[in-house]
Amino acid sequence: MANRADPPRVSIILPAKNEAASLRTLVGGIRKSHPDAEVIVVDDGSDDATAEVAKDGGARVVRHPYSMGNGAAVKSGARAATGEILVFMDADGQHDPADIARLIARLEEGYDMAVGARQAGSQASLGRGLANSFYNRFASLIVGQRIEDLTSGFRAVRADKFREFLYLFPNGFSYPTTVTMAFFRAGYLVSYVPIHAGKRVGMSHLRPIRDGIRFLLIIFKVGTLYSPLKIFVPIAALHGFIGVGHYLNTYLSTGRLTLGSVFMISAGLTIFLIGLVSEQITQLMYRGTSGRTDGR
Repeated sequence: MANRADPPRVSIILPAKNEAASLRTLVGGIRKSHPDAEVIVVDDGSDDATAEVAKDGGARVVRHPYSMGNGAAVKSGARAATGEILVFMDADGQHDPADIARLIARLEEGYDMAVGARQAGSQASLGRGLANSFYNRFASLIVGQRIEDLTSGFRAVRADKFREFLYLFPNGFSYPTTVTMAFFRAGYLVSYVPIHAGKRVGMSHLRPIRDGIRFLLIIFKVGTLYSPLKIFVPIAALHGFIGVGHYLNTYLSTGRLTLGSVFMISAGLTIFLIGLVSEQITQLMYRGTSGRTDGR
């Protein structure tokens, strides 16, 4: 009996919603540069010819009957993939297939995840560029390591390690943030590869107000995924200092302890205790990961 073919070493996954225009050339470019790779297009409830174009280009298509979100498409692609290395790309034509080899080469050096870090001039708008810069600085402060691009959707990762954290990923756009912080928290090696992201083909699915508010929550998610006490302790301390300061003021002026002082001091203590419980929950979340954890 003939031996069953070995699974492809690399699976390239493209979450896509109404991206038929860009996929006409993108899938062909990927097949040309990586003919042995498994190419998976996850059609997230598209109402155009995304699935047909992907199939015609030689990609394997995983379809969602309705739109579930970018993160949900990433999870579907990761579950369907058979490669030892997973490469995730945006399907809108921003990423150059020629950069895939550079990301994979970084994994071959011993890293667990390689992220395409967008350089100056790659951001779609000044506002988005400033927001991403702020996210990167905040995350770097929390982690204690330099994070060059927290929200990049172009990355290569070892499949077994990536799947450890699928249950953490949201169905929306913030999966890159989640997986980046999860890898750092578990003590896995993360590297950044400079790339230039081109202009997307077609209209963006981001909405400035809705997604702006959602991305602001990334700031808190970064802290709570990595080390909740780094978020809760400063807030608790602020309440405590205000409460004690207010008490000293009212005591010196009227000789009384007011309800306002009691409330602020109690709030500070409550916030600290919530942070302590959150820290313990975070420890449990990463308990099943590799023994190469940093213990933070």
